[in-house]
Amino acid sequence: MSGITLLAALKAFDATARAGSITIAARQLALRQPTVSAHILRLEAEYGVELFFRKGRRLVLTEFGSALLEHTRRVFSAEEDALSLLTAAKTRYSGTLNLHAIGPYNITPIIKAYRHAYPGVQITVTVGDSQSITQRILDYQGDIGLVLNDITDPQIFCLPYREQALVVFASDRHPLAAAKQVDLADLMNQEFVMREAGSGTRKALEEFLEAQGVRIRTSVEMRSREAVREAVAQGLGLGVVADRAYLPGPGLVKLNVEGFSAKTCTRLICRSERRNSPLIAQFLRTAQQLMQDAKSTSPRSRES
Repeated sequence: MSGITLLAALKAFDATARAGSITIAARQLALRQPTVSAHILRLEAEYGVELFFRKGRRLVLTEFGSALLEHTRRVFSAEEDALSLLTAAKTRYSGTLNLHAIGPYNITPIIKAYRHAYPGVQITVTVGDSQSITQRILDYQGDIGLVLNDITDPQIFCLPYREQALVVFASDRHPLAAAKQVDLADLMNQEFVMREAGSGTRKALEEFLEAQGVRIRTSVEMRSREAVREAVAQGLGLGVVADRAYLPGPGLVKLNVEGFSAKTCTRLICRSERRNSPLIAQFLRTAQQLMQDAKSTSPRSRES
């Protein structure tokens, strides 16, 4: 199989593996479906391998197919970055940036500043938890992630962005809601509406309370901040959220908990080898500039 033919076959395999469908892959590659099928069959025949299990119309990667996909993802992600670099030089930054974020509150100010400087860049944002976002970035399913967890994987470049305090809130019918001040010990054995296990907010809360010797119980797990808020309003337990993400509303009360100093740090992440890709690099620089502007206008910096 010649180099050009092999590259075409690998591209057909990569697109099919990512899409999970030959039909979708053919559409993405602007090829006919039989052409994509032929590329994959030729790869399998040429090298004596099985890339997919064929279950009716469904395609499931074999163990070998999964291993090959790791390599093709790196190859074609690098190709996309090279094209992005060339396009940026020609058009002064245009293209698409795929973002994954734990929520809108920290990412939207960066997007606003970035879009002001580079209006030709299209941006998509998908919301999820820190764990799933990190995995998507590792799997080349996104360009930049905004997470809470501290990332130690050497494949990930991590830029600390913003520290944020956590607050406890309750239904106005909760026994603690009427208190002007709540002691940390009052949280002992209280039921909490928690985010899923991959949530950075949950991790920060549990680590802080464990260090203080305070045990709590989980009444229910929810997969979004909005769902937690609604469950708390319905009286299913106390809730915790970043202070900047807390939305006052009917039936909700923010508790003044003495000694509660749990906090999280948001971080921007991307694959290490992609940090200098033009659109990604400019987004990270935009975030750094916003951090510097915030420090220069903070009361502490003005006092000094």
